[in-house]
Amino acid sequence: MRYVSTRGAAPSLGFTDVLLRGLADDGGLYVPDRRPTQDLAGLDSGASYVDVAVRVMWPYVAGTIDRDAFEAIVTEAYATFRDPAVVPLRDLGDGHWLAELFHGPTLAFKDVALQLVGRLFDHELTRRGERATIVVATSGDTGSAAIEGCRGRSSLDIVVLHPHGRVSDVQRRQMTTVDEPNVHNIAVEGTFDDCQALVKALFADHAFRDRVGLSAMNSINWARVMAQIVYYVTAQRTLGGPAAFSVPTGNFGNILAGWFARTTGTPIPQLVMGSNSNDILTRWAATGVMETTGVHPTISPSMDIQVSSNVERLLYELYERDGRAVADAMATFADSGRLDVGVDRMAQMAEVFDAAAFDDDATRAEIRRTHDATGVLIDPHTAVGLAAARRCRRDPGLPMVTLATAHPAKFPDAVEAATGVRPPLPDFLDDLLERNERFDVLANDLEAVRAHILTHSNVGA
Repeated sequence: MRYVSTRGAAPSLGFTDVLLRGLADDGGLYVPDRRPTQDLAGLDSGASYVDVAVRVMWPYVAGTIDRDAFEAIVTEAYATFRDPAVVPLRDLGDGHWLAELFHGPTLAFKDVALQLVGRLFDHELTRRGERATIVVATSGDTGSAAIEGCRGRSSLDIVVLHPHGRVSDVQRRQMTTVDEPNVHNIAVEGTFDDCQALVKALFADHAFRDRVGLSAMNSINWARVMAQIVYYVTAQRTLGGPAAFSVPTGNFGNILAGWFARTTGTPIPQLVMGSNSNDILTRWAATGVMETTGVHPTISPSMDIQVSSNVERLLYELYERDGRAVADAMATFADSGRLDVGVDRMAQMAEVFDAAAFDDDATRAEIRRTHDATGVLIDPHTAVGLAAARRCRRDPGLPMVTLATAHPAKFPDAVEAATGVRPPLPDFLDDLLERNERFDVLANDLEAVRAHILTHSNVGA
């Protein structure tokens, strides 16, 4: 398997090089040069999550990592989860299900990928005798999950950028209370999109990138998307037939994994994008036009995004894998904040995707409705996904699986306001709000961030 850039001007690479590079040199995102057909032959219905994960991901890594080593890495990654199923399904009745993605160490879906990706980084860097600096932009959950995957690893430094004052207290503290010398947190005075733009600008500086061994764990890194494909496969296998999925959608990586699962053999007839008031994706699905309108703070802050990076991977397919056309389209979007994808391309998208957006009042109403009907507490992001599932469900005869992307205790104020019940943190985090924090507040300024990384990175020192 080789990987090519969505913008067509970077050299093709193997998996481990793509893992360490993150972003392509031409500014594009790496995608597989072909889509393998899933081969799950011989796996019985009781196969473990690890068994399915190894089988699903192996075609993407074969030839670059020893099979036994890969199996050991996958096994170790998912041993950190507190449910033996790793991603269990919860029946809400009437054909609606939750896929609980929050049983990892930081209580959010990002753990499913990043517990694996951190170990893959460490394995490959150790094999090469190299060291890297991971730089991550986060809207809330990626940062803590990336830190948890990298903390204490001798081959890595990690620098996480989050928007100052725009993540929940629990989300922030899960990042800033980790007392490890290789962990560095920056609160940027701006939005998540500003943080993401800073990371992309750092990657565009090739001299700096090479100097500090820069790499990424955001969903611009293909390995993140690869790992997320697995839980679509396991959920569908558990239900035993075709299943639709609804996904709280911000940076588009999570739902993109569902699209890859579908195109490689998992019977997924429908994918639903749930948005909050930052509804660029919903408007795009309805009109064929992506247009930024500014970021609006909400009670589901991980989706407070206007520029969804992983859309570029889908555009690459909609533009018939024409890298030059994608590069031109992304340049137009960057310059004007607007891109008309066209009727024919949107018709292809509409075969699979639906979308709906919900403001904070509607989100609270869904949290309350679900609790009243089932006794289950859900976080605001999951509530957006579940509300979208109810609105957009095409076939009531098929199971509809909503991805429960975070534990409700990560957003206790919003959940309590909706239900009157304050979800407690699990025992292993019950002192989180009392731990000492360690982070630096910086202006939304590329030079300031670059200087900070050079000061704190062991590679750049």
